[in-house]
Amino acid sequence: MANELAIEISALTKSYKSASEGKKLAVAGIDLQVVVGEIFAILGPNGAGKTTTVEILEGYRSRDSGDVKVLGQDPAALDKNSWAWRDRIGIVLQSTNDSQDLSVTETVKHFANYYSNPRNPDRVIAEVGLEEKRDARIATLSGGQRRRLDVALGIIGNPEILFLDEPTTGFDPEARRAFWDLIRKLRDEGTTILLTTHYLDEAEALADRVAVIVDGKIVEIATPENLGGRNNAKAKISWLENGIKQEVESDSPTLEVAKLAERFSGEIPELSIIRPSLEDIYLEMIGHK
Repeated sequence: MANELAIEISALTKSYKSASEGKKLAVAGIDLQVVVGEIFAILGPNGAGKTTTVEILEGYRSRDSGDVKVLGQDPAALDKNSWAWRDRIGIVLQSTNDSQDLSVTETVKHFANYYSNPRNPDRVIAEVGLEEKRDARIATLSGGQRRRLDVALGIIGNPEILFLDEPTTGFDPEARRAFWDLIRKLRDEGTTILLTTHYLDEAEALADRVAVIVDGKIVEIATPENLGGRNNAKAKISWLENGIKQEVESDSPTLEVAKLAERFSGEIPELSIIRPSLEDIYLEMIGHK
């Protein structure tokens, strides 16, 4: 259904106590809505409150105040053995510790038994790029291969909503792009995906919308293209003239290029037009933390 909400958060807060700092507010009044079928990325520096927020949504951490609904249910109001709800979600944590003596196939098939409508284990193993390691023991996997297995266990239950916490840590570039294709396929099949990542290119490639969190507060929610006014930011135009690199900033790059083309009577040497990248905007928003 159009605009049906998979996640609803209102005025969410969470604080911690430490001997050195006393009470610290990790999540400071977050409001957030994620629509069914979208890929939503949460960005922010370490300690910004990303993981705490996601763990509250997953039902693994309590909150101090605020309202939370995931697939229409409040995770805090559910018993930890509420399998009907947990059957509908998939989770890829930052790290896991499963039995090191089981093979990849044994592990994936074992986890498939926990769900009422699992995906085909052999197909999932192939989708995460572990086909050649299907008979290998978990203890023998590299860090990147272990991460692919984490992803397999997150999607084996054919979830309606998938939580991905730094999913491609340890992936090589080829594996990351194959993983992106898998995530897009899941989205196209109707899965809602909540993603936390430090890779800005990953957020830009995958996310329909992104939220930037700093010090437990959401700074902005927008599409990657429009975040921080990126779409309207001045463009940097550079070119080579008389052996010297020239550069100007302009709100009207097409007009500037037209003037240069007229001046050079054709091809403009080493012409480049660049608008701020998502990383440029992000670093500005978080204050380079």
